[in-house]
Amino acid sequence: MLKFMSISISAIIFVLILILGFISPVQSATLRSTWVENEIYQYNHPFAAQLPQELATKMQKMKASPFAFYRGTSHIFYRDMQTLPSSGFVNSSTSAIWLEGDMHLQNLGGMRDSNDNNVFDTTDFDESYLGPYVWDLRRMAVSILLAAKENGLSSSDAQDIVRNFLDAYLNKMSDFKGTNDELSYHLESSNTNGVVKDLIQKASHESRSKLLTKYTQLNNSNNRIFQTTSKFQPVSNNTYSDIAGAMSSYIASIPSSKRYNSSYYALKDIRLKLGSGTGSLGKYRYYLLIEGPSSATDDDRILEMKQEGSSAVAIALPGLLPTSVYGNQEGARVTIATKAMLSNTDPLLGYTTVSSIAFMLHEKSPYQVDFDYTLLTTKSKFMDATGYAGKIVAKNHAISDKDYDAAIIPISVDKEVTDIVSSKKAVFKDEIVNFAVNYATQLEYDYTSFVNAYKQGRQLY
Repeated sequence: MLKFMSISISAIIFVLILILGFISPVQSATLRSTWVENEIYQYNHPFAAQLPQELATKMQKMKASPFAFYRGTSHIFYRDMQTLPSSGFVNSSTSAIWLEGDMHLQNLGGMRDSNDNNVFDTTDFDESYLGPYVWDLRRMAVSILLAAKENGLSSSDAQDIVRNFLDAYLNKMSDFKGTNDELSYHLESSNTNGVVKDLIQKASHESRSKLLTKYTQLNNSNNRIFQTTSKFQPVSNNTYSDIAGAMSSYIASIPSSKRYNSSYYALKDIRLKLGSGTGSLGKYRYYLLIEGPSSATDDDRILEMKQEGSSAVAIALPGLLPTSVYGNQEGARVTIATKAMLSNTDPLLGYTTVSSIAFMLHEKSPYQVDFDYTLLTTKSKFMDATGYAGKIVAKNHAISDKDYDAAIIPISVDKEVTDIVSSKKAVFKDEIVNFAVNYATQLEYDYTSFVNAYKQGRQLY
C-alpha cells in the first residue's frame, strides 16, 4: 500500500506499539525547564534570520496564557506523542489516517464554502499529516481543558465538556458508518445554535467590499493597491519579482476543472503580512492582490500565501506520509490535506515554490470569522460548541479516508473507529480525559518554564 512506502524503522516500531495498545496513556507531569527551552529554541531558530521580529511577537503571544502557549508549541506536543504510551483504541487501520494535526478550538471558524454554504468548519491544515486518529482528539481535548480553565469553569465541568466532545465525535462516526452521509455533511445555521450559530451568521453577513476596504485603497490612477501599515509591509523588488515568477507554477497546481482564465490571476500588488496567528509566526506570510473575475476594482481577490515547513506530526512519525504523495513539497501536502478534509474547497487553493521555500496559497476569504473561545462563559455554551467541534473532527476524519483517495487511506475510518470503540465508549472517554487532564497539567508546567525563561531573557530563538 502506498501509505507504507518509505516509512522509517522508528515509524514502523511506533505503529506496532499502537497496534498492541496495552499501556495506559497516562503519565505524571514533570518539571522539565531545560528541555522545554531547548525544544522551543530548536524549533524556532531556523526562522530567526528571516523574520526575527515575528518570533519576538510569537514569544510575546505565547506568554499570554497556557492556551496561547499550547497554540504556539505543537512541536512539543508531538515530541511527547513520540514517547508517551499509546492508546488502547488504535489498530493498524486507524494508526495512519489524515489528521488536521493542530486541532484546537481556535482552528475552527465560520466560513462560506465554494458552493455558497455558510458553515462551521476547520480553518487551518498547516500541520496536517498521517497518524492515529486519537491524536486529533487528544489535542482538542487538552485545548478544551485549558480554555475552560481560563474561562473560569471548574475542573469537573471541563472534563464533562471533553466527554461531550468525544460523545459527539463517536456518535457522528457511528452515523457515518455504512453511508456516504459524511460527503455532504455541513454544520449550518439551520442545525446549530448558541455561539456557533452566531458565528456562522456573522460570517454570512461579511462582504468583499468590507475586506477590500480593510486592506486596500484606490490610487490616483483609480487602480486598487494594498494599504501600507505596521503589519502590512511592502516587499523588495526582488521578492516581488520572485513571487510574480512563481504565479505560473501556482496556477498550474490548481486542477484544470477549477482553473479560471489567466487574467483572473493577474498580480496587482503584494504585501508582507506580519503578526498573524501564533504557531506560524516566523514564517513568511504574504497577501497578494489579483484581478479576479473582471477588470472592475470591486471584485478583486486577495490571496494569502503562507510558507509551509514539515508537519509537526512528522516529529512523532517521520516518514509515515510518503513524500511521493505530495512531491516533497510541503505546500502541496497542506493543499492535499485541505481537499481531503473539507468539502467544496476554495477554487483558489494551490501551492508554489519561491526561492526554494514551499508556499500554500488560498483566498483570504471575506466570509471567514475565527472562533472566539472566550465567549464560552458557561458550561452550557461550552457543551454546545464542543459538541459541534466533535462532529466536525468526525467529518474531517470520515471524508478523508478511502472516500478521498484510497491509495493514501485504503479503509473506511468511520467504520473502523466505530467498530473499535462501540462496545467500550466509557473506557475510551476515560482514556482520553485522563490523558488530557495529565497533559494539561504538564502543559502548565511547561508554560511556567517558558515564562520564567522569557522573563530572564533566555535565548528562545
